[in-house]
Amino acid sequence: MEPIFTPEQLAEIEAYYLPLYIRSAVSPLVYLGVLALILGVLVRPFYRWSESSAAWLSQRLAFLRTAPVFRVVIQALDRLWGEPGWGAALLFAMLVELFIELVYVPANIYFGYVLEHRYGMSAYTPLRFLVDELKGIALECVAVSALALGMYGLARRMKRWWLVLGIPTALLMLGASALDPYRSQVFFEQKPLEQGPLRERITALMTQAEVPFQDVRVEKTSVASKRLQAYFAGQGPTRTIVLNDVMLRELQPEEILAAVAHEAGHVHEPKWPGRIAASVALVALLYVIDRMLRHAAARGWFGATRFADIRTFPLLWLLSFFVFFLSTPISSAFSREREREADRYALQLTQDPAAFRRMLVKAARVNKMNPDPPRWVVLKGHSHPPISERLAAIPPAPEKKAPAGEPLTEPTH
Repeated sequence: MEPIFTPEQLAEIEAYYLPLYIRSAVSPLVYLGVLALILGVLVRPFYRWSESSAAWLSQRLAFLRTAPVFRVVIQALDRLWGEPGWGAALLFAMLVELFIELVYVPANIYFGYVLEHRYGMSAYTPLRFLVDELKGIALECVAVSALALGMYGLARRMKRWWLVLGIPTALLMLGASALDPYRSQVFFEQKPLEQGPLRERITALMTQAEVPFQDVRVEKTSVASKRLQAYFAGQGPTRTIVLNDVMLRELQPEEILAAVAHEAGHVHEPKWPGRIAASVALVALLYVIDRMLRHAAARGWFGATRFADIRTFPLLWLLSFFVFFLSTPISSAFSREREREADRYALQLTQDPAAFRRMLVKAARVNKMNPDPPRWVVLKGHSHPPISERLAAIPPAPEKKAPAGEPLTEPTH
């Protein structure tokens, strides 16, 4: 069997991944160091700055309390928080988030732009890279603001806030994936796949797979990345098949169908047990946060003077780090098994192992996948099995049988 890469290509891939593996190894320690700096040194000066800035803004923007739209929003925040001070809380939470983002700016530029360009994996211009980074930071700030004001405000007003917040949020999580088709368009333009043979074949394949969908769309990721990608977004009436424009350029129709068949395999996975487990885990996590906040208030950590003092906010990041650090290897192991099952499903659906193999080989070459990454990297958090393992699991294509009396090959003379 032809090797996936030449020795020169393999050497380039190993050089490309070495910095990524180093980052994977040291990143947890760096993040813990940043949190230790915030919790041990910066909480008090950050909070003092937030209080003084909030007081200054309150004076300068006092007119907003009587403005038609802002008045309603400010009154709602006053009722949520229960007392003055939500402005300082909001500024403190955003300052913590922005500090963490600032610390990671050099690494984000190197790994997201420099390294990707060095090995021909990125099509980002400096301006577009900057715009997408700012979009990401803006979304983070919105999420952090909602978390700080919503969770801390509710905790200050209700004894069993973790149930009041946890149960509705858990129920929302069960159907949140229905919004995926819209979230995915924040960064990249999408348009419907043009009418033609490929769209017809995808529709026929999904009919055979009994997978209803709303649309097939092409995502223009080539403005930022040279990787090929396909995924299903949404569920039920919002389910959308998304192919990026790189895939349409690099793969033949049979290979695109193989990729779509793989993604269709995920649709038939039993998702409800995992979703229910995640919802229960969320409620349990909120209860742990409640205990942590009460303990912090009783001990006066970081100058906290009451329960749900915003100065304990960085503790949420510390708790989240340990939860995700310990759970990611477990969830990734389940993910790898789901990917193996999706491969088996695609092979059974298409009955074309040769096209499936070509699709994986081309994906490995275009995306510069390491065929045999270090085992610790896989166990730490790879969502997919190594490409060499996936290729080895593909059964050989059945040999063609010649009609009776005819040889399979031309006779030699």
